Amino acid sequence: MISIFNIEKLQNLLKDFYNITHIRITVFDEARNELVSYPQEVAPWCRIIRSCPEGRRACELCDQNACAAAEKHGTTIYRCHAGLTEAVRPLYIRDILVGYLLIGHAFAYPSFKEGWAVIEHSCSLLPIDKKALRESLSQAMPLSDDYIRSASHILHAMASYLLLERMADLQEDLLAVRVDSYISTHYTEDLSAESICRELSIGKTQLYALSKQLYGCGIAEHIRKLRIDKAKELLLERGDLSLAQISDLCGYHDYNYFITVF
Repeated sequence: MISIFNIEKLQNLLKDFYNITHIRITVFDEARNELVSYPQEVAPWCRIIRSCPEGRRACELCDQNACAAAEKHGTTIYRCHAGLTEAVRPLYIRDILVGYLLIGHAFAYPSFKEGWAVIEHSCSLLPIDKKALRESLSQAMPLSDDYIRSASHILHAMASYLLLERMADLQEDLLAVRVDSYISTHYTEDLSAESICRELSIGKTQLYALSKQLYGCGIAEHIRKLRIDKAKELLLERGDLSLAQISDLCGYHDYNYFITVF
């Protein structure tokens, strides 16, 4: 069983949500991997918080924990590790979890002074530029708790709508399952469109169409993303490994090319 997302339609829906609410929205798959967001870039204050490994890891853990909580309680509104307000909604098809909708990075405080006091304390241990963080947050649009609750209600409606319109679906025993499974298993090896086509006995045109359907991008781009994600994970969790070793473990046997891609 595999969840299939129509990335193009999702992008349009997320853009509509942002145009109405001015809150960034993201779709994660069931493994809590980010699929698509609007806007694509995170807010300036989030870029500052994520500019250090500790901040990036804290954000990842916060998203993971929020998704886990939403599985039990449904739409969940919470403050992230940095003191910003977010909400997450799980996506189910026939009682099977296929992904999550998450809105976030909102500055939801009665005043800038009150909000900055909380955020400064929450980020006190992160080795980031606090002055730059304060300046970026001073440009944020303050939102009320009622506004966030209303946005979460729209989020709930969006979850139902995107399933109704088949922007997310479950499929089984399809070529898409074989392609996704093969790539997920072999992406750290010498993998290319040609080798995938040869292994699965399909044509390039069919593979590219499936890649667009499954990942919203070309096959080479998807493989590159998987490798870079693995490299980030190893850099954060395996300090004993050299960059050359990480390069090799991620499928880049040319160290200089790995550095260029990364």
